[in-house]
Amino acid sequence: MADMESIRARHSVRRYLNTPIPENLREMLDARAAELNRESGLSIQILYDEPECFSSRLARYGRFENCSNYIALVGNPGPGLEEACGYYGEELVLYAQELGLNTCWVALTHGKSRARVEEGQKEVILIALGYGQTQGSPHRSKSLREVSICKGEAPDWFRNGVEAALLAPTAVNQQKFRFELKDGAVTARAGRFGSCLMIDLGIVKRHFEIGAGKENFRWA
Repeated sequence: MADMESIRARHSVRRYLNTPIPENLREMLDARAAELNRESGLSIQILYDEPECFSSRLARYGRFENCSNYIALVGNPGPGLEEACGYYGEELVLYAQELGLNTCWVALTHGKSRARVEEGQKEVILIALGYGQTQGSPHRSKSLREVSICKGEAPDWFRNGVEAALLAPTAVNQQKFRFELKDGAVTARAGRFGSCLMIDLGIVKRHFEIGAGKENFRWA
């Protein structure tokens, strides 16, 4: 189960070592992806030892190096697809972090993946995976006031949830989301303008749940 330790340790990494992921970790990652697929209805796939996707000109533009493993988020088109990819993809990102691996969400700066995309399905986004040359570095964050609304004094669990959300990866670190606590329920909204907004919303909602504790609130 993902926790705040994994959230604090996770930073986006684009440069990797030429170190294969051991078989036992592959089995653990694949098993977790299968669990998430059953829960979500997505087709999350992990591709190992496949360097071509991140050898393209776009990948070089994105400053990726030695990336030969990645996670593909695939599913059936619908209004909740991108948010689900963000939510469940981040669950797998945090699990990979627990296993000592590094990751980076990648929307455009990659080549063609080898994920299986069945008729009627859509590949939404990829996540680079492997052993980083470094552990990455923290990103600049907005303040709690900029991304949350709560009348009166915010309870500790709400503040903790928003702080966890601010540690989440978002496209170009845009952090275009807002959490509101009203009548005991939490509403999470994406920004109106920006890239990958609904994917980001799914990611930050998972972080919020971990920070706040799912037992302390309900989604509106």
